[in-house]
Amino acid sequence: MSTTAPPQVWTPSSWTALPAGQQPDWPDAGALADALSTLAAQPPLVFAGEARDLQSRLGQVAAGEAFLLQGGDCAETFAAFSADGIRDKLKVLLQMAVVLTYGAQLPVVKVGRIAGQFAKPRSAATETVDGLRLPVYRGDAVNDLQASLEHRTPDPGRLVRVYHQAAATLNLLRAFTRGGFADLRRVHAWNQEFVAASAQGQRYCVLADEISRSLQFLAACGVDVEHDPRFHTVDFWTSHEALLLGYEQALTRRDSLTGDWYDCSAHMLWVGERTRDPDGAHVHFLSGVGNPVGVKLGPTATVDEVEALAARLNPANEPGRLTLIARMGAPRVDEALPPLVRGVRDRGLAVVWSCDPMHGNTFTTDGGYKTRRFSDVLHELRVFFGVHHGEGTVPGGVHIELTGDDVTECLGGAQEIADLDLGQRYETACDPRLNNQQALELAFQLAEMLRA
Repeated sequence: MSTTAPPQVWTPSSWTALPAGQQPDWPDAGALADALSTLAAQPPLVFAGEARDLQSRLGQVAAGEAFLLQGGDCAETFAAFSADGIRDKLKVLLQMAVVLTYGAQLPVVKVGRIAGQFAKPRSAATETVDGLRLPVYRGDAVNDLQASLEHRTPDPGRLVRVYHQAAATLNLLRAFTRGGFADLRRVHAWNQEFVAASAQGQRYCVLADEISRSLQFLAACGVDVEHDPRFHTVDFWTSHEALLLGYEQALTRRDSLTGDWYDCSAHMLWVGERTRDPDGAHVHFLSGVGNPVGVKLGPTATVDEVEALAARLNPANEPGRLTLIARMGAPRVDEALPPLVRGVRDRGLAVVWSCDPMHGNTFTTDGGYKTRRFSDVLHELRVFFGVHHGEGTVPGGVHIELTGDDVTECLGGAQEIADLDLGQRYETACDPRLNNQQALELAFQLAEMLRA
């Protein structure tokens, strides 16, 4: 915990008076200042009104009137950037949202880990690769995955490249979600070839047929399916971990309508398990922006810590402002989660509860691959739903790492990916992701949990 008291008056730069963990050791202060100055002069990536709309929708999630689906890459990269990649990630989330909406009869709030998720917290500042001690890879916003001193040296010019890639990604997402790609009449088109022949793909096709018949029925009853935008567009928001505070500060703008500050790098930001000190720089920074914010909570989190975080991040106790993202791990969730949920309920804290069943379940195989078992992911989710059912609280959402590609990074699922399969298509820059088949299988399981 920080021993420095947060500044009395918040400004976009007041976080600099506090200890800030997980910040790169930038070797050239002048180059960093130039990059941040360039970013501060750029247009916002998102708008304050959009962030307010998301908070309103998250308020519905907190009340049990909607469900939060938050997902995307562990870490975006420059090399993997393409229109097809963005489209395929969106396809996965649209598929999952349709399964959840139709199966559980709940609206789904769709938030991507996209257009800004370029930095990763790390447990050590350096690592040894082939006998060479190097700065650790901190995401493409900071350095390169390639194992050489030149590539691993933090380069502030990458922050500007992050901005431009995020802007291009957002432009494409807005085109897809508003230009007809997300039309409910295209539900079959979201099923990718390598998924369609699977059991999950076939089950999805049956559901898509039912949706198509439902739309035909509505049209026959006189509903203007052809022109009603609710059938042709979707609301989609972006999010990422607010890790590199200089980047976040440079993209913070004062809203011309309300006079409040908003971090215009994304609609929603979160702090991680390593940076959630209530008196630290990350929490202080997020306390002053109007965006909805999240906090990752590991198995050591206490109710007192959560209350202190809520006092900093949501002093007005507004529904939808604060999302608690539990990432306990399958072995510890049964013991660690119930007292937190119970304590938050008893203290009257208005929060959205979401489950991240990925980060607490990561391990390294004998072959050196970081991976996760699909069965552990499901176990943590089932306990999450069971705890909330038992406490009379709302299991509001899920936070998962996934990709639209046919990768082999997580073990198990209906494909029965085994240890020896991991090397076939292990493509992540950092942590393992569910592939499209596994994500769709998870969506069907989630729909059943929500119905129950």
